[in-house]
Amino acid sequence: MLLQSRATLRSIGFPSNRRRWLIALFLLALTPCAVWAQLSDAKVEALVEALRLAAPPASADAGLYGDWRIKPDNIARWSRRCLGQEVTPEQFTADPTLARPMLVCVMGPVLRDQFAQSQQNEMVAVQRAAAWWMTGDPAQYRTGATGDYTLRVLEAYLRFF
Repeated sequence: MLLQSRATLRSIGFPSNRRRWLIALFLLALTPCAVWAQLSDAKVEALVEALRLAAPPASADAGLYGDWRIKPDNIARWSRRCLGQEVTPEQFTADPTLARPMLVCVMGPVLRDQFAQSQQNEMVAVQRAAAWWMTGDPAQYRTGATGDYTLRVLEAYLRFF
């Protein structure tokens, strides 16, 4: 029975020895990494800039900071995670060279995750990432005001390519 099973596996192209099997598993494990690699850092940077360009106007008393209109608690949390130190909202607002790398750090995994969630559809991934940015829920990318916003982000993003 075991010999017959091995013959059947070989007949459908299954690797016949342990080394080939390990190589096949290794290559399969790398597949998600190859998908992630399709979204370069330049694309993440373009998304971050598109989020800035599409940011809705905010009143001075809205409690949002910087060109990206970010809540202070997010600035503190993200700066600790991405920069290794807490940045104040005032520092974030005053220094885009500090803000931009932090937002690339935050949005890179979000965009890449949404790329995988959208079956490698970059345009949908950008819209889903923009919906996450606005609402925390990427599934809202086609809904109401969030849908309008995600389309503005996508339009701004596409200008870079």
